[in-house]
Amino acid sequence: MQIYQSGTYTDLYQLTMAQAYYRSGDGNESAIFDYFFRKLPFGGGYAVFAGLEVLLEVLEELRFDDSDIAYLEQQGFEKAFLAYLQDFRFSGKIYSAREGDVVFPVRPVLTVEAPLIEAQVIETLLLNILSYQTLIATKASRMRQTAGERMLIDFGMRRAHGPAAHHASRAAFIGGFNATSNVLSGKEFGIPVSGTMAHSFVQSFDNELTAFREYAATWPDDCILLVDTYDTLKSGVPNAITVAKEMAAKGKQLKGIRLDSGDLAYLSKKARQMLDADGFEQVKIAVSNQLDEHLIRSLLDQDAPIDVFGVGTSLVTGQPDAALDGVYKLAFAHGQPRIKLSENTSKITLPHKKQVHRVYDKGNGHAEADVVTMWEEQDICEMHHPFDIHKKMSFENCTSEPLLQLVMEDGRRTKSPSPLEEIAAYARERISTLADEYRRFENPHIYKVGLSNRLNSEREELIRQHG
Repeated sequence: MQIYQSGTYTDLYQLTMAQAYYRSGDGNESAIFDYFFRKLPFGGGYAVFAGLEVLLEVLEELRFDDSDIAYLEQQGFEKAFLAYLQDFRFSGKIYSAREGDVVFPVRPVLTVEAPLIEAQVIETLLLNILSYQTLIATKASRMRQTAGERMLIDFGMRRAHGPAAHHASRAAFIGGFNATSNVLSGKEFGIPVSGTMAHSFVQSFDNELTAFREYAATWPDDCILLVDTYDTLKSGVPNAITVAKEMAAKGKQLKGIRLDSGDLAYLSKKARQMLDADGFEQVKIAVSNQLDEHLIRSLLDQDAPIDVFGVGTSLVTGQPDAALDGVYKLAFAHGQPRIKLSENTSKITLPHKKQVHRVYDKGNGHAEADVVTMWEEQDICEMHHPFDIHKKMSFENCTSEPLLQLVMEDGRRTKSPSPLEEIAAYARERISTLADEYRRFENPHIYKVGLSNRLNSEREELIRQHG
């Protein structure tokens, strides 16, 4: 986490603007910024919010140390402003969706209420943490939806973009993965760690059987053998069966075999037949090699008898989207609502301090829509389309739930951090509230997000004033 705790982990323009606020005397004016995104990743029907607990921990410790100040002085920042930064601490409030919740475009996912300088300085940090982890958790959730109850392991560290692997493992666990190969992530976040062997281990011995025997002797209670170094069906699987018999004679069980190349559907079927024929029905088959949710689904559609999927590149790099288009926009400052206008109506922002209410159908309990309201509004009976003035909908036989809760006050968390297992369980629960049409892969139904009557009227008035 150390890299995040330096105030210089930001874009330069956050600090140049902060100095201008400081010089003008406006830096301590209260401001409200909203974090949201404009488009769902992967062509899906929902996103899984992740990264909140990491952000809150970082904000509690965010500092400019002596080396930061010295560097910024070299960049031409003024001494008076640098003296301010030496004592910098985030002192604001944060209202947020609960980590693990399903979230949708346009509506605020998190709101920062803080002195203007503080709210500005944390923008890049916030976007960096929340957008990446939300992207990866969403990707992981899609794989979980496809894999059913089969085991999913994060194998992505070697293909990740530097230290991003650390939080990718965390986000993947929230999205539904069972384990990671990343030892540091396992240590810090309490994620189960899992791994087998590399081809180099097999190659380092004079023959494959000797390599398997040595590994089994070293890890008799957790032995998974990589069987595709030379010839999967003629060498790898037969040698694994030989070792399985030797282990059984000693009262041990071979845990599994792993396939990392070739036609995974064909090879897994043949390997299953060979294992079962020798009485090793309990031996699991794990596969890896450029897997994603589409390939997993294809394998299962072919009835491939696979128990474990190890997923790397496509998970930690968020393929094919690579980034979530999270944004952070000013909504209130100097006692006045603020709005950004654009010729592209989808980029017109929402003013004021806001709440988001999730509306549920009383009959089936499914989430029906998210309504963005003025903060104090409670009675949610209808909503307007956020960009099409001719569309609105009313709600009948529904209940609603406010989603944005105070999670940080005076720069300190309002409660102890939630365990990662609890966040992951909450994600599963919230995904289950979505009807099947929002979870399907092809052309998912568009979840409705709208504005309350009051918020819609306020925004239209500001558009008239500034347009």
